[in-house]
Amino acid sequence: MRGMRPTRRVTALGSAGALVTATLIAGAVAAPSATADSRHGQDREARGAAIAAARAAKAGIDWQDCPADWGFAKPIQCGWVTVPLDYAHPNGKKIKLAVDHIGNTGTKEERQGALVYNPGGPGGSGMRFPTRVTNKNPIWTNVAKAYDFVGFDPRGVGHSAPISCIDPQEFVKAPKADPVPGSEADKRAQRKLAAEYADGCAERSGDMLPQMTTPNTARDLDVIRAALGEKKLNYLGVSYGTYLGAVYGTLFPGHVRRMIVDSVVNPSREKIWYEANLDQDIAFEGRWKDWEDWVAKNDATFHLGDTRAKVQKQWLTLRATAKKSPLGGVVGPAELISFFQSAPYYDSSWVPVATTFSKYVAGETQALVDAAAPDLSDTAGNIASENSNAVYTAVECTDAKWPTSWKKWDKDNTRLNRDYPFMTWANAWMNLPCATWPAKQHTPVDVKTHKGLPAVLIVQSTHDAATPYDGAVELHKRFKGSRLITEKDAGSHGVTGLLNPCINDRVNTYLLTGGMDGADVTCTPHATPKP
Repeated sequence: MRGMRPTRRVTALGSAGALVTATLIAGAVAAPSATADSRHGQDREARGAAIAAARAAKAGIDWQDCPADWGFAKPIQCGWVTVPLDYAHPNGKKIKLAVDHIGNTGTKEERQGALVYNPGGPGGSGMRFPTRVTNKNPIWTNVAKAYDFVGFDPRGVGHSAPISCIDPQEFVKAPKADPVPGSEADKRAQRKLAAEYADGCAERSGDMLPQMTTPNTARDLDVIRAALGEKKLNYLGVSYGTYLGAVYGTLFPGHVRRMIVDSVVNPSREKIWYEANLDQDIAFEGRWKDWEDWVAKNDATFHLGDTRAKVQKQWLTLRATAKKSPLGGVVGPAELISFFQSAPYYDSSWVPVATTFSKYVAGETQALVDAAAPDLSDTAGNIASENSNAVYTAVECTDAKWPTSWKKWDKDNTRLNRDYPFMTWANAWMNLPCATWPAKQHTPVDVKTHKGLPAVLIVQSTHDAATPYDGAVELHKRFKGSRLITEKDAGSHGVTGLLNPCINDRVNTYLLTGGMDGADVTCTPHATPKP
């Protein structure tokens, strides 16, 4: 299940019917990191990356006003960076990556370089990052004085050689089948959809699939760094962007200046990606309960029940009603899960989701239909949703070897669904194309410290659903000298964007001075949403 922050409500089809909201050289030329790239023919890829970075440093980026239909007004500018499709063959086929930036708001003397951002996914676009400056986001005001804010569409995403696995209008069509299977026939139908989806990826994007990996995206990041004219990378990665950062830090330790990773994917090879998704199912159930407790506490506003059990009963009743007869003809259990899962993802969704639910229980169905149903007239949005899901699937399926035995999938998900029913089966079907994936599956990078890696700042809330807390602890162990800031008893996904001075001040200090606390820090949670 992805862990990206949607910029609008995006419903993306989990491959086989679970709608899931999209939840990692010329002055700047440096030799490739020999430590990281000695196995699996990666030395060839390391050489390819160094060649591509040297070319990019020479070429730079021809910044222009952004194309009108991209939606980024001046002073944000857009450009392109050329990278090899396959780093083992740097002189072979090339693709262009879309990048955008806004210059630092302070003086020339205050400028410390570019800060490059990835919001997660896999499949998320970072292109909105410079709007934090144009929208005058107060959390980032001081950092913006020192840094250019740089966003990019990773390979396969958005404007960067986008991939696709299914017709986008087909992809968003609703209602989908209930993700929770009631019979073996239901499971067979979902398995067929998953296999067809994997085949569709091969048919529509076959030449890209073998190269849709996190290590390649990390190499792309290094080429972008070089194109920006930066000797070293300043990087902020959220959710999957933390795994991208972890892999970058492993492959290019000497190219990192400052790195913040927020809401951390567990980088252990054993977890990437099958086990990581099972861990999410457990964490989502916990955060769903947190939300239900909050709804119950605010029963005077929402009238959904004054205990968690009563709120859960309302949810199960709604689910059963929609299964029997989809609301408005389009919103069944799959669409409901897609809409409601934004509450365990983000605290910012607590009030809107509870309010919509409350209206439904009070007899007003339309608000829920409007919120949870796909909009078939939004063709651009549907193309973006389908593309995002295609990249998510391609990267996770190609990054690592997945179980091919249906017996294992069935056993693991049946067991988890007993205690953690909210997301388990929806997540399983979303990932099942990986069981029949048509491209070669790789062995994940062994994430760890190599010579030259500076101190990395890790930020994580304890109740995060999309990237459970253990992931931050694991990366902290692997990156020597890193510091972990824990937001205790909080669970919003993506912590650095929220108002919590205990965290915001430390992020600012680190980015502006490199300074860190002498030990790990625990912060009290940011304010709970008010109804």
